[in-house]
Amino acid sequence: MTLGTYQQVKDALKNFGITDYTVIDHPAAHTTEEADAYIAGHEGVRTKTMFLKGKKKNFYMVIMDDKKTMDFHEFMTLTGAKRVSMARPEYLQEQLGLAPGIVSPFGLLNNEAHNVKVYFDKDIVDEPIQTFHPNENTHTIFIKTDDLFKFFKQIDFEPEIIDL
Repeated sequence: MTLGTYQQVKDALKNFGITDYTVIDHPAAHTTEEADAYIAGHEGVRTKTMFLKGKKKNFYMVIMDDKKTMDFHEFMTLTGAKRVSMARPEYLQEQLGLAPGIVSPFGLLNNEAHNVKVYFDKDIVDEPIQTFHPNENTHTIFIKTDDLFKFFKQIDFEPEIIDL
């Protein structure tokens, strides 16, 4: 699978009628701390998106506030998932067309198998604006949460909200 691109995200959002978002261009950000520094002063919850693998090649995407620590045991208890860990880079490439450090919901555009379960931490669902890399780490997109959920609906994914 080829890597997802920023253009791919812009085209998809336009096709879905989602046009009210802001993008900040910046140098490549390899960590959430770097990305946060580039977008300081702009409104929106800073998110981190993790791509996880469980037993029997079950895949999960977890979206949460980037200041929060992922509790794998709690995640497994809440979801019933077994033996969950960070997915290896080759799974990330194979399932989402993304490289490590660039995981975002927009990678689901490339998940033709539709085999990734998406989870949102409840703490960020009520935030009006969320931030992500749009398949490239040289941009940060600020998208309304309502529009993000519209995006999920358009690509036929239904995120579950959990209390991490």
